[in-house]
Amino acid sequence: MKITVSTLIAAPIADVWRAYTTPEDIKQWNAASDDWHTTKSSVDLRVGGQFSSRMEAKDGSFGFDFAGVYTQVEAPHLLEYSFGERSASVVFTETAQGVRLTITFDSETTHPEDQQRAGWQSILDNFARHVLAQQKPH
Repeated sequence: MKITVSTLIAAPIADVWRAYTTPEDIKQWNAASDDWHTTKSSVDLRVGGQFSSRMEAKDGSFGFDFAGVYTQVEAPHLLEYSFGERSASVVFTETAQGVRLTITFDSETTHPEDQQRAGWQSILDNFARHVLAQQKPH
């Protein structure tokens, strides 16, 4: 089953793409809640290139690597990747209000669909806040 989350970010597409694909940025926004953080990130942004983000509970009780391989890279509009037996698509769409970022991913069987959707949406909301905080006032 596929799950889709999205957000609208009032920022130029180049800024949104850069923040989504740069390890230093990823470490700042890639967490579903305040008690988690990303301690390491690597990105080889090309088809066949690998990525990895080390996600850890801040209290040190648990951690895991979210890692995979890019299967499609069309800057600044599309990223597709596989992670394990699953895949995801990230679409960057320019609109009059900003960039609509839509992620569609294969669900897994360990957690309920609504919990998966909420976790990915929370990370996406953190991403939007991160990009907006970097925007210079006009």
